[in-house]
Amino acid sequence: MTRSASSRVADPRIDLLQGTLDMLILRTLQWGPQHGYAIGQTIRAQSSEVLRVETGSLYPALQRLLKNGWVTAAWDQTEANQRAKYYRLTPEGKQQLSRERARWAELVAAIGRILNPELASGGPFGNTE
Repeated sequence: MTRSASSRVADPRIDLLQGTLDMLILRTLQWGPQHGYAIGQTIRAQSSEVLRVETGSLYPALQRLLKNGWVTAAWDQTEANQRAKYYRLTPEGKQQLSRERARWAELVAAIGRILNPELASGGPFGNTE
């Protein structure tokens, strides 16, 4: 049995827009090389537990970033002495992150104009020109 949309309790976690995960991974790797699990945990911690990246999303995204040349990967030992693949941001990845951040700023501004049209039109009384 399914519940109607009005009876569902909203999940406090936020589904990421397509492409946003790539930007978050690249940003996380700006702080230094990390293995996949640590990348997910960093995103979770930095978002105050709002964003949770499932492995079914994280590892395909990492493969996509590798394929595009935005990250490299190498096997190494974790602090717990386990073998893990560490991902590192490339110069091309830094450039891509810059582009993604600019696109993100445009998206946020566009959504803001839709949610708050009075601000986009010059104030609460609209544009007086």
